[in-house]
Amino acid sequence: MKKVTVIGGGTGSFVTLSGLKSYDFDLAAIVTMMDSGGSTGRLRDQLGVLPPGDLRQCLVALSEAPELWRKLFLYRFEKGDLKGHNFGNIFLSTLEKITGDYDTVIETASYVLQTKGNVYPITHKPTTLCVEYENGTLIKGESNIDENNSERSRIKHAYLEPDAEPNPKAVARLKDSDYLIIGPGDLYTSIVPVLIVDDLKSVIKKSKAKIIYILNLMTKAGQTSGYQASDFLSDLEGYTGRAPDYVIAHKGSIPSNIQEWYHEHEEHEVKNDLQNSGFTGTIIEDDVINRSHISKSAGDVLTRSILRHDSEKIALLLNNIMS
Repeated sequence: MKKVTVIGGGTGSFVTLSGLKSYDFDLAAIVTMMDSGGSTGRLRDQLGVLPPGDLRQCLVALSEAPELWRKLFLYRFEKGDLKGHNFGNIFLSTLEKITGDYDTVIETASYVLQTKGNVYPITHKPTTLCVEYENGTLIKGESNIDENNSERSRIKHAYLEPDAEPNPKAVARLKDSDYLIIGPGDLYTSIVPVLIVDDLKSVIKKSKAKIIYILNLMTKAGQTSGYQASDFLSDLEGYTGRAPDYVIAHKGSIPSNIQEWYHEHEEHEVKNDLQNSGFTGTIIEDDVINRSHISKSAGDVLTRSILRHDSEKIALLLNNIMS
């Protein structure tokens, strides 16, 4: 059975894993641990726990437990002292306080959710994501980079403060994988944070695994303003040490009302210029967006993108590549 590992976090990894669990692969997720916003950030600051949000999403995506359990772990409180908090985040943070051992946290949650595959935090050490822009601006904290960021200069350098040691189980999985799937997800707050943990670049560069990159649908203000597909790949290669073997890109229309929403946030559709950029890998273009309505919980205080990849469409393309 082919070992397939998804790198990233948040909704992007949730979409990919949700689709892939219907296929016959040995699945795993290696997840960013630098989130500092929303429910996750509050728990991190107030309880001194590791950020649980990205882990929770990957665990739920791989869950084969009854639907009630999956709904429970995704439930966000809309009123009272718990407003904005997610039940799954509280559950994982409570486990960490009780056990003090994050391997036990993952094992217990995986048992409850009956996950098809493994979820590995990229590090067990608390650390802060930082970025330096070409104009010299420094921003520290994932939530500050991700939310309401008015900076439009390009990011020159991303780093962690302090440096973080990688989870040995995550490293072993990377070395043993047949395919690494990177994305979708915000480049500098979901993907790069995994790649800049100490020595990960050399591990991925030496890996025998084929790399599949799922290109973002839209740019992200404060991270990839003005980017085309070739810019995403150029930055990604700088942090992995090698170009992807495959790129999946959207081809098709995007509803005008959705484009208007993004334009209001100074974000735009990612133009696929890879044919003329010198990229030597395989480019796969298809309609990969989820065209159903996406709602937002009243308790969710963060700005969420309203356009998503479709998990079934993405999984079918991935299966065609890996089979």
